[in-house]
Amino acid sequence: MKKSFVFLFISLFLFSLCDTACGQEDTKKKKSESKTAETAKKPAAKSVSKYDKLFDKKGHIATTGGFMTLHLVDGKLYFELPLKYMGREMLLASTASESSNPMLCTNGYKAHTPRHIKFTLEDSTVYMRSVNAALDCRVNGERGKLLKEKNFIEPMLEAYEVAAWNKDRSAVVFNVTSLFTGSDADLSPVNDGIGKLTVKASPQKAGIKLDEIKAFEDNVMVSTWYAYRVSVSQGRTPVVTDAPLTVKALRSLLLLPEDRMRPRYSDARLGVFLTDKQSIEEEGSQMRKYSLANRWRLEPQDPKAYKRGKLVEPVKPIVWYVDDAFPESWKKPIKKAVLRWNQAFEKIGFKNVMQVRDFPKDDPSFDPDNLKYSCIRYIPSTVQNAMGPSWVDPKTGEIITASVIVYNDIVKLIAQWRFTQTAQVDPRVRAQVMPDDVMDESITYVIAHEIGHTLGLMHNMGASSAFPVDSLRSANFTKKYGTTPSIMDYARFNYVAQPGDKGVKLTPPDLGVYDEFVIKWLYTYFPDLKNADEENKVLEKWVDEKAGDPLYRFRKQQMLARLDPSAIEEDLGDDPVKAADYGIKNLKYILKNMNNWITDDPDGSYRKSLYNTLVSQYARYLQNVIYNVGGIYLTDVKDGTPGERVQPVDREVQRASLKWVLKQINDCDWLNNKEVTKHFGPDMAMSARVQNMAIMALFKAGQNVVLASHISNNSYSLEEYCNDLYDGVWESAIANRKVTQGDKIMQKNMLAMMKSLIKPSSNNLLGSLLGGISNEVGSPSWDEVELYGLYDAVTEKESIEEMSSLGMTEQEKINEVLNSFGFGYGYGWQRPVKTDIIDETLTNYCAIGVKLRTLLMGKAMNATDQSSKQHYQAMLFMLMQMMDGIKL
Repeated sequence: MKKSFVFLFISLFLFSLCDTACGQEDTKKKKSESKTAETAKKPAAKSVSKYDKLFDKKGHIATTGGFMTLHLVDGKLYFELPLKYMGREMLLASTASESSNPMLCTNGYKAHTPRHIKFTLEDSTVYMRSVNAALDCRVNGERGKLLKEKNFIEPMLEAYEVAAWNKDRSAVVFNVTSLFTGSDADLSPVNDGIGKLTVKASPQKAGIKLDEIKAFEDNVMVSTWYAYRVSVSQGRTPVVTDAPLTVKALRSLLLLPEDRMRPRYSDARLGVFLTDKQSIEEEGSQMRKYSLANRWRLEPQDPKAYKRGKLVEPVKPIVWYVDDAFPESWKKPIKKAVLRWNQAFEKIGFKNVMQVRDFPKDDPSFDPDNLKYSCIRYIPSTVQNAMGPSWVDPKTGEIITASVIVYNDIVKLIAQWRFTQTAQVDPRVRAQVMPDDVMDESITYVIAHEIGHTLGLMHNMGASSAFPVDSLRSANFTKKYGTTPSIMDYARFNYVAQPGDKGVKLTPPDLGVYDEFVIKWLYTYFPDLKNADEENKVLEKWVDEKAGDPLYRFRKQQMLARLDPSAIEEDLGDDPVKAADYGIKNLKYILKNMNNWITDDPDGSYRKSLYNTLVSQYARYLQNVIYNVGGIYLTDVKDGTPGERVQPVDREVQRASLKWVLKQINDCDWLNNKEVTKHFGPDMAMSARVQNMAIMALFKAGQNVVLASHISNNSYSLEEYCNDLYDGVWESAIANRKVTQGDKIMQKNMLAMMKSLIKPSSNNLLGSLLGGISNEVGSPSWDEVELYGLYDAVTEKESIEEMSSLGMTEQEKINEVLNSFGFGYGYGWQRPVKTDIIDETLTNYCAIGVKLRTLLMGKAMNATDQSSKQHYQAMLFMLMQMMDGIKL
């Protein structure tokens, strides 16, 4: 009974708990239903994506094209890059579009070679990688894959965290502000140097600001303002420190084509710019170095008509845009220079390849600083220069874009050239202002030369040596050929033509036979050939057929060493001595008449500039002849075809050249025409400067004599060279005549050089003295150098055109020097050859010292005139001081 009661009590208790719980649950349910009903009446909270959080802000700017979208917000720049472009190759380049100093920063010019890059996406990070384009792995299968993956991966340059995905997840967004506001040296718009001056530009963070963004079908552009502090130095000597510079830099990112152009292998017997490559071959083969010719992609719109020999339009013409900042009178000759090259393309079946237009006024997509457009740009600077750099697809050598940079005072240089080289036969140039027809034909020549660079042609400094000197006085010959077989030479104008020569052409040809041949080799389209190897067999045969013909000979510019007297700048004809004799006659005639021809020059400043150019022209004639002494002709020759790779200049030509220069040193007082120079103010006589230059250049030639005599079967020996120098320098003492200014300069310099050899010091005098006069295109004018505080640092003028046209960084210049030199390889520059092991210069000068001591002892005591006697006494004192303690 008791147990039954307890059980009943527990049952009732549990039932009550259950009822309470059920009641509470019902209450909760009702409340929940009530809340749900209330919630249903209110709108749901909106989910905000990362993409919207980034860009749904006031001040957000976006621009989109067919390539990608750019976003600028809160001072930050974002790429919205579609996934389909991940892994695609691109070029990234930096160009100055505005600057506060045109000498340090050239608008429209890419101071550094564009970066070859691509973006890859891995997990939540986008990597910017440098494309490994120099390697061509020709190993197939698993081994080839292994080689690439383990040894030639593409290095990472930057890493960017993915900030968001777009709405359909077809593109990623990442912050690239640092790429466009950073201080990467290879993206700097500032020039690395000015002639021999080194420029170091340090960006100031406070002055960096993103500006405009643009997006187009296959490229995007971002402009950034930079404030720099710039220091300029020559060697270790500071010239300018912390000068302010403001630049608006425009950076372009251009998508490279997926359908790559068929490459064309180089041939070192033709002067074309190159893209160097190396390949890993199949098993058992060595790694191979080779080069691709740089050229535009030129394909016919109608291949069948092209094959039938019809003139056809190209699929993609080469279009040039002319800066609207040019003086109006310049535009016509500039356009004529561009179109001139069509005559070469028409000979290989293409018409209207070269096209030229003004800067468009009504095209919002056009921007002259865009990597996509090729422009001819005007630079308001007193620099006397023009240059034609181009930039290529590193995989194939396809030229993607190019520029021609023209500095304002190129016209000043043209006027000086025309006067000093042709005034003897052309009355039109005997004035301070060149007439329009002269200026037009000269501008056309200069721009056509630069356009040649942009088509892939290097300088051919040996072209003009193909013509006999006397042929340049022939009206019939010069009308047909001009002054040179190639406008890519530095032949300039006809300084050989004499007063009275009638109808002689004074300018280079419109295009030379060599130029047209190189265009044929570069751009002929082969519809029936399957690949580059098949094309190469045909092209190589074309060059073989021209081997031995001087009209088609290529001799490269000598940048690091001067060995070949036929491959130098500013020369004409095959005989430097004969050409110089004609040129000097003309300079004497011009100088004699300068005051009569130039009359509107009250302060004499224009005549002084012409006079300085005339003196430099004379000095160049001497230097051209000096290159014969120890000269070695260098020609790229394929085995089995005519020609010699290395051929020393004939010994009698070397000897005659040395004696000719020694004679000129004592016969150049005509330079000191007081009727002309009296207008210039006090200065040292130019004859003394030229004499000093010439004798030191002759001493320097001894280094080449060592090499030339070493490799020659009938050499002009170093001993003969030294004896001829001794006889010429000390001829006044040997012949017992009165010493001249030229004698004194030669003799003092010889003793100074001997001292540097016998008792070398840390500051080697020979090294400091052995420098010629350089007056190349491209140097800043003295006025501009002085304007920027650089006058004292610049000791000689120097061309910047060659390296600039290559678009090289300093490391690339070094790499270029290290390239192989030979058939089918990168051209490189001719390097100096070390000859110290076989060099007997010191021995020969010690022997000269012994002879000279005996000679001077007699002359110092017995000279007939007091001036000569005192001079010889001083020379003897210097010699004895030098030889003190040395047993001879």
